Amino acid sequence: MTLIYKILSRAEWDAAKAAGRFEGSAVDHQDGYIHLSAHDQAQETAAKYFKDQADLVLLGVEAEGLGEALKWEASRGGALFPHLYRPLLVGEVLTQDDLTLDADGVPQLSDHLA
Repeated sequence: MTLIYKILSRAEWDAAKAAGRFEGSAVDHQDGYIHLSAHDQAQETAAKYFKDQADLVLLGVEAEGLGEALKWEASRGGALFPHLYRPLLVGEVLTQDDLTLDADGVPQLSDHLA
């Protein structure tokens, strides 16, 4: 089983749980897919895109369970990143963890990555 990760705000996650599905954040809608990160990419994603943002949640999802809607595509630095071309169903989320910021305002994922 390969876990991949999504970082989002608590408000976005609460809305997704109420709806039963996560339709994506603003940048996801702009790009046409839900941005996810592999284990070795998640901390850099947190530092680059979520610095100084409080009330964040880290979701863990089994990559294989997402089927053909999950594509591994070149992104930052040419690395292959997981992109989901459909909504993420709440039932597909295996882990959810609240994130804390370090002294520099960077969300810390190390205790939450499987």
